[in-house]
Amino acid sequence: MTAAMHLDGVGFAYPTGFALGGIDLRIEQGEMVAVLGPNGSGKTTLLKLMLGMLHPDAGEVRFKGRVLGAVRRRELARSIAMVPQEIALSFTMTTAEVALLGRTPYLRRFRGPNREDREAVGAAMAATDVLPFAGRPYDALSGGERQRVILAMALAQEPRLLLLDEPTRHLDLSHQLRILSLIHRFNRARGLTVVSAMHDLNLCALYFDRLILLSSGRVVADGPPDKVIQPDLLKEVFGVTVQVEPHPTRHIPWITILPDDL
Repeated sequence: MTAAMHLDGVGFAYPTGFALGGIDLRIEQGEMVAVLGPNGSGKTTLLKLMLGMLHPDAGEVRFKGRVLGAVRRRELARSIAMVPQEIALSFTMTTAEVALLGRTPYLRRFRGPNREDREAVGAAMAATDVLPFAGRPYDALSGGERQRVILAMALAQEPRLLLLDEPTRHLDLSHQLRILSLIHRFNRARGLTVVSAMHDLNLCALYFDRLILLSSGRVVADGPPDKVIQPDLLKEVFGVTVQVEPHPTRHIPWITILPDDL
């Protein structure tokens, strides 16, 4: 079976230096994958390579068996969506207008959105519960509301692969759970393949089936949460002491941080 995304011996360096090396990964259709690692370990770079924003210096990135660089940009934009941490707007836009940006790969030149576009945007906004403030300026929304609008924009693309760059960053706990529950629901109900850069290991254990742990630009662990969330491995990668125990109600590992100075 052809993988949704296949990275074969991928390496990449910025002008300032090494970023990723020796990356061999297969992301299967319908997987829900979290990419973890310290700041600077290469999480965002990996997502940008999967999106085609960056081109590898070594190896190949394939989407559905095709070399990513050979896929037409419009076709790629209809298949892969990215949820960044934030979007910068050069002028004021309403929530609905921002969500409509997700239909850009489908719009014909010099023509506005058609009925299919409007229905796709409406469905995405309804799913993310942002319809009640469709007419409000995007910049006037709270952090959690903006994150849901960005997610609505991505879902309006009707992608087969959804990439997310730390979607819970700067959100309070209730908004973190809301965003991840929504993504999880789309993964389970629609078979949407999800790859997300994450920081919170406990949230990863709750919502993701597979964890990929990066350190200094290389994969050091890859597997289900109980195989990756190991005290010795986390000590080596993050430099912190943790205690790992079974979650009280789920069959997943649960982490307690043990600060050395307390």
